[in-house]
Amino acid sequence: MGRTFVIATHNVKKAGEMLAILCGTVPGQTWLTLADYPQVPEPEETGATYAENAAIKAEHACSLTGEWCLADDAGLEVDAMGGEPGLYSKRFAGEDTPFPEKMRRILDRLRDLPEDQRTARFRCCVSFARPGQETEIFEATCEGRIAKGPSGVGGFGYDPIFWLPELGCTMADLSPEQKHAISHRGKVLRLVAERLQGLLSEG
Repeated sequence: MGRTFVIATHNVKKAGEMLAILCGTVPGQTWLTLADYPQVPEPEETGATYAENAAIKAEHACSLTGEWCLADDAGLEVDAMGGEPGLYSKRFAGEDTPFPEKMRRILDRLRDLPEDQRTARFRCCVSFARPGQETEIFEATCEGRIAKGPSGVGGFGYDPIFWLPELGCTMADLSPEQKHAISHRGKVLRLVAERLQGLLSEG
């Protein structure tokens, strides 16, 4: 029986991605999410950075579960929009606005821009909180562009409009395995996995 880890989110798709990556790279452990702790709410994300928001979520879950907890905060940064929606990606155009509408608004704002001015990136921070220890932060990005229109049915969020020039498709066109290999979340979780493997080997 290994150690218990908690992915501090109620977001089923995000939790699924994180579990798929971590279960494969840090095997033999028990992986739970906040779905296993229905009494634990997600805290308000009041941070001014991805790292602060990720830490708020991981530390909150850690304090209420007593387990080693991981949480992420991620966003889409569009250079032609001054880095928007960025930290407010989930709340862009209103938290209850569905993602197809959020994407349509971004596409409208970039409608006449040529390819070389549509640069963007996904950025992801993951925080790792343990009882009595200082919270650790990991960060990674995935560079790309905003497509001329949505494509693909995979992934979630803004994946259908995030174009990967080197692959000639959007993030949503990729299989889960392909996405994990190149995505911001896949990259940062591999860093996290290395750290966790080091801690677990120490006993």
